[in-house]
Amino acid sequence: MNLTISRDTLLKALQTVAGVVEKRQTKVILGNVLLQLQDQTLTVTATDLEIEVRAQVLVDSADQPQFATTLPAVKLLNIVRALPEGVVIQLSFNESGRCTLSAGRSRFKLSTLPADEFPLLDLTQATVTLSVPQNRLRHILSHTQFAMAQQDVRYYLNGMLFDINDHALRVVATDGHRLSTCETQLDTDNLPHTEAILPRKGALELIKLVHDSDDLVQLGLASNMMTVQMEGVTFTSKLIEGRFPDYRRVLPTANDLLLKADRNLLKAILQRATILSSDRFKSVRLALKPGLLTVTAHNSEQDEAYEELVVEYDGPEFEIAFNVQYLLDVLNTSQDDFVTLAFKDATSALLIEEQGELAHCQHVIMPMRL
Repeated sequence: MNLTISRDTLLKALQTVAGVVEKRQTKVILGNVLLQLQDQTLTVTATDLEIEVRAQVLVDSADQPQFATTLPAVKLLNIVRALPEGVVIQLSFNESGRCTLSAGRSRFKLSTLPADEFPLLDLTQATVTLSVPQNRLRHILSHTQFAMAQQDVRYYLNGMLFDINDHALRVVATDGHRLSTCETQLDTDNLPHTEAILPRKGALELIKLVHDSDDLVQLGLASNMMTVQMEGVTFTSKLIEGRFPDYRRVLPTANDLLLKADRNLLKAILQRATILSSDRFKSVRLALKPGLLTVTAHNSEQDEAYEELVVEYDGPEFEIAFNVQYLLDVLNTSQDDFVTLAFKDATSALLIEEQGELAHCQHVIMPMRL
């Protein structure tokens, strides 16, 4: 079997699926990518048994209409990436299970494993399907992903909730100390209320796959699986079983002390404060008084940062402390020139809202003890 494909085309497909491949696999074949040729279309698939990504590209030529095998993912990706742009790659497979990759005067020989040993996820028939523009899906994912928990014993927090209701798609992430949620409107009406928890790795991989374009993606949900289809790429992930906390109870409703500040100036101040904040707690203290915000940070070595920022605020004076990284995560993803921080008092959660054309986002951050 011989097939010819441009280096850039093959590299794009390999880069699309490579993030799924685990460095340490329970099975050797999970370190491989599956190559399936059907006429002139090559499907490249990677899986870790929980997540599967398939990328389809066209080959220049092939001497057989159908063929399937697997090749070591990381080695193949590194070889193709190291080749010059624009070169043509020829893949030749012999009956002894060896692959010769040729490009110009370069030759590489790789071992294969049988394609029938490669575990493919069962693309279960979805019970709920919807269409959403890629830029809307990317927006709501990127504006919430930082709030997902990592290796929390409450396993349902190690992921992102997809909440579908009527004509809206909402995603929610929380680690117990903060919560971020974004909602976007859909053209489809009368969708049944459906909730699904996408694992953390799946959410991060999906963000890489969707682009900032108006092209539609098809999202399908089954009882234990989510599938997202876009041009040339199919993403599939198993779902986390469990019940996500009622996020609606966490969203503040009486935060009427509003502080409006230049987002870039506030972000710069917090970034400088991070330098001298405690390595363990990463806390900063915010002191509010009419027209002025004071930010201070200190550490166990008695270093201290002190900065002032002129803001729009006419409420009572008080002090409150937060994990500075939680604040920066929100400010880094926001695209607004100005940000409004909504407080209730010195002991209650902070609310930051973003209302844009693509989505409505809300970020809740719990305070730290002073």
